[in-house]
Parts: sequence; structure tokens; C-alpha cells
Amino acid sequence: MAMNKNGSYTDKVAFVTGAASGIGRAAALAFARQGTSVAVADGSDGATRETVQ
Repeated sequence: MAMNKNGSYTDKVAFVTGAASGIGRAAALAFARQGTSVAVADGSDGATRETVQ
């Protein structure tokens, strides 16, 4: 994913699979902290909801 001119991912969208745990969860949370819009997917519905919240 390309960064903006200011070196951030603000105004970008990231799609993260495996977002319920592990590296996928860490990536989704890191993108969100930077102001990125994040779409997540995982087979574990309950744990995915926890990541989103």
C-alpha cells in the first residue's frame, strides 16, 4: 500500500484478512491507529467483532 505524500496512510483503505487474532489483528489495529479506514475479514465472527471495537 502506498503512503500519502506526508508519509501516512490517512485517507487510504486497508483490507485485512485474519483480523481476529495474531498478525492480522495487529495489522488492522496499527492501520486504524494511523487513521486508515480498515475493512476486516475472518472466520471467527466473535473475535473479529472484538478487533473492530
